[in-house]
Amino acid sequence: MLNNAFYHNPRCSKSRQALALLEAQGIEVNIIKYLEDTPTIEALAAIIQKLGITPRELLRTKESDYKALNLSDLSLSDKAIMAAMISHPKLIERPIWVVGDHAVIGRPPENVLTLK
Repeated sequence: MLNNAFYHNPRCSKSRQALALLEAQGIEVNIIKYLEDTPTIEALAAIIQKLGITPRELLRTKESDYKALNLSDLSLSDKAIMAAMISHPKLIERPIWVVGDHAVIGRPPENVLTLK
């Protein structure tokens, strides 16, 4: 996993806005199009740890897969939730900006400017 990584979905307006903010600051960005280059479960666990949240908090609950996979079931383990995100990466909230041992979700996009 890269130390300076931007997990990006080019079709997402918030992701594009966050990337533009970083680039406008002259910050070097290693773009990972996570829908094509899905992180491993270990990499995803490391990102979640850097975010300081639970796997459930990284889920996009409005995605059709969320309902189809019954991810609202509170008895599901963190590992099961992460496995669902790896199998269906559009369930991963975006964008995610990782710098060293820290990460933020770019919602709102200006959040990415808190890490440099």
